[in-house]
Amino acid sequence: MVNLQFEMIGQVGLITINRPESLNAINSAVLAELNEVLDAVDLEVIRCLVITGAGEKAFIAGADVAEMCCFNESEARLFSETGNALFRKIEVFPIPTIAAINGYALGGGNELALSCDIRICSENAVFGQPEAGLGITPGFGGTQRLARVIGSISKAKELLFTCRNIKAEEALQIGLVSCVFPQQELLAEALKIANRIASNAPIAVRNIKKAVNEGLDMPMAEAIQHEVGLFSNCFTTEDQKEGMQAFMQKRKDKAFKNR
Repeated sequence: MVNLQFEMIGQVGLITINRPESLNAINSAVLAELNEVLDAVDLEVIRCLVITGAGEKAFIAGADVAEMCCFNESEARLFSETGNALFRKIEVFPIPTIAAINGYALGGGNELALSCDIRICSENAVFGQPEAGLGITPGFGGTQRLARVIGSISKAKELLFTCRNIKAEEALQIGLVSCVFPQQELLAEALKIANRIASNAPIAVRNIKKAVNEGLDMPMAEAIQHEVGLFSNCFTTEDQKEGMQAFMQKRKDKAFKNR
């Protein structure tokens, strides 16, 4: 990999976008490599993914304008379709994903973060969708996910229309991130959350993700039935038996086998 680094830390996979000279900007090569990494994740071993950026200035400072500026309409459509397919893959990836946002998360960087299940950031993080100031719209799902994530169409439109950047404190206030940490503690805290997730029954965690993600697009009655199915499915697993036996036996150690 030229633009990405991937390492396994126990049962957690750590993906680092590694273009610090370009503030980790997304280009076609980054999209291709990230897609390749996701396809190679061993879901029998890895139970959570953390995505971050190299260096201390940027998570991802946006899509690479140096590449985009020469696009014609068909090339722009292909770039957007490729990015959207990848970010949707992250959104519905079977295991939880955590964005550890260590600086600028602008444009495509914010859109990638929005695709993750959990977003935490450093105190120096900056978020924004600057596309209208470049004569374009967001192209990787920002017009759709931002309002859904923060729960306010009005606030989402304000940020999208004005291209106003917001800092970590405001991102926390509007629900764009769930936690803010000092820069030097961010990755350790992300891994702590990931390891806590990984310590739980992986099939149950996957079913919870499916219930939340898919249920939000359903009428309530249908969504409840979807949850019922996923809940009952857990009772076909060895991990359900292990988890409940550990509880009954007052054991803190649980040997979840992903089966």
